[in-house]
Amino acid sequence: MILGRFLVGLGIGANTVLVPVYISEVSPTKYRGSFGTICSLATSIGIIVALVLGIPCEKDPHWWRTMFYVASVPGILLIIGMQFAAESPRWLGKMGKWEEAKTTISQLWGNSQVKSAIEELTGINNLDGNCEEANWSELLTKRHFKAPAIGATLFILQQFAGINGVLYFSSLTFGDVGITNTIAASLAVGIANFSGAIVALYLMDKQGRRNLLLGSYIGMASSMFLLVIAFGAPIDEEMHHFLSVFGTLIYVSTFSLGAGPVTGLIIPELSSTRTRAKTMSFSLCVHWVCNFIIGLFFLDVVEKFGLPIIYSSFGIASLLAAAFTYYCVIETKGRSLEEIEFLLNPDLEPRD
Repeated sequence: MILGRFLVGLGIGANTVLVPVYISEVSPTKYRGSFGTICSLATSIGIIVALVLGIPCEKDPHWWRTMFYVASVPGILLIIGMQFAAESPRWLGKMGKWEEAKTTISQLWGNSQVKSAIEELTGINNLDGNCEEANWSELLTKRHFKAPAIGATLFILQQFAGINGVLYFSSLTFGDVGITNTIAASLAVGIANFSGAIVALYLMDKQGRRNLLLGSYIGMASSMFLLVIAFGAPIDEEMHHFLSVFGTLIYVSTFSLGAGPVTGLIIPELSSTRTRAKTMSFSLCVHWVCNFIIGLFFLDVVEKFGLPIIYSSFGIASLLAAAFTYYCVIETKGRSLEEIEFLLNPDLEPRD
């Protein structure tokens, strides 16, 4: 059991890095945001399906084995499906396989995009000079430092804005208002998460990543302050219950509107081809460390300081995230990955 959980953890950790990197590299520029959001949408659907499948656990103590069997099916399908997936044209170009890159670009983006895409890839590869794997120390250089710094900061602010504290312990909030069925409470949160992801799918390539991040964090801050009022203000019990549930659901839906999908999408967009994998790995390491800290200490901190103080700190972190996004994050909508790299490093000039 422990070994199995360890292997599942390795798979999840690898997928959180590889999936957004792969999607960003194979998607057409026009639809890259929407394709990236599909990942979050699929995660939301998976959570809802898992919750529904878990309902029999209340009556059958052995049902968890069936759930594990069912959970293995998507993994098997993914193994089979990836045999037919295209290789990243940016990786092919990095490895010097230009003919394969041209063929893949033609298949993925159309013949009309081959010439311009190859010119951009060639310009970036000429700057890199070789196809060797980037060293971790390169993330500290002037050219590559911005992306991991922005990525790590976004994930720190995302986690300390309280999403996992709210998700892990939402059943406590619903229990306080008399909803004792934990599966029903979790399902309500899952549906709120799904609804936000649907809206994000529609808006990602229309409003842009930066606007969605700003709107998301402002919505999360507003929701947190609603919860502070619910738990700390002298209001009647019925209003307290309403604000508790409403604030939690709005918080989750606004998170999935921007802070959730955009953070994982924009980091590979901001990264150079050479350091994209390491930038994403570093940023997600920061994410999981913060996630672990929140999960480990949340209840102890709540017991010591109380929910109003904790939720106030989540609201402040959300406002800080909105401010950081406004001043430090550039818009990537409608720009190729190579164009974004030159935008972040205006002094770069391709070498012949």
